[in-house]
Amino acid sequence: MSLRRKTNDGAVFRRDNGNTQWGNSLNSQTKTDEFIAGKRPRRFRKIKIDDAGGEEHSAGAERYLLTYADLITLLLGLFIILYAVSNVDAKKYEAFMGEAGNVFGSSNLTILPFENTSAELNVGKESIRNSVEGFIKEFDYQNNIKLIENERGFIISILDNILFTSGKAKLSEESKPILKKIAQLLKTLPNDIRVEGHTDDIPISTAEFPSNWHLSIARATNTAYYLMNNQGLNQEKVAIVGNAEFKPVTTESSPEMRSLNRRVDIVILKE
Repeated sequence: MSLRRKTNDGAVFRRDNGNTQWGNSLNSQTKTDEFIAGKRPRRFRKIKIDDAGGEEHSAGAERYLLTYADLITLLLGLFIILYAVSNVDAKKYEAFMGEAGNVFGSSNLTILPFENTSAELNVGKESIRNSVEGFIKEFDYQNNIKLIENERGFIISILDNILFTSGKAKLSEESKPILKKIAQLLKTLPNDIRVEGHTDDIPISTAEFPSNWHLSIARATNTAYYLMNNQGLNQEKVAIVGNAEFKPVTTESSPEMRSLNRRVDIVILKE
């Protein structure tokens, strides 16, 4: 007679989701980890083992690091180049282009001309100044024509006694040679031009000019028309302005000072 018990002896061999199963503890072939009550099996990331014994992570797990490192390197190179070219030295630039040609297999890379904006601007100013001073001396108008430089640009200020008779807006014959010289200068420049008429503060009221506004605009218009229609100045570059007595050179009331306010200004505007 077998002494082996065939009844359950009450041993707990597995617990799953709170449910207890009873079985024969002597014949139980359950794995050790199944006796851990109330715990689920731990899941691990699959890892490949290479032949050398080292661990090899799953394919593509950290590939983004390569792209990120390449991006940072390219950005660093870009900022270095931007810093290097922010203050260009012509000789260094030429040497750099020569070396770049050797690296990329071409010794005939085109080198763009190095433009010195400040130098060109100074040359332009000197050209305007010399031209204006030249024809002022030629016509002996040192007291009647002034060259002024301010934030707007260059202003060729011509008193009205050269251009017009008193109270009139028709150009005198004596004014045309000087306007011809000015037109020759203006046609060589890319700048826009403003022709501005000014009067003194003595009111005018005639059938032709009811106010100083009318007179100043008429004088500016006739001057500009002569420069455009007779001397070929580009009309797209020209603007005509009348200021009446409201932008005086001086506020003194003597006849000599008032005469300084009656003028036409030809303004060479800064680009």
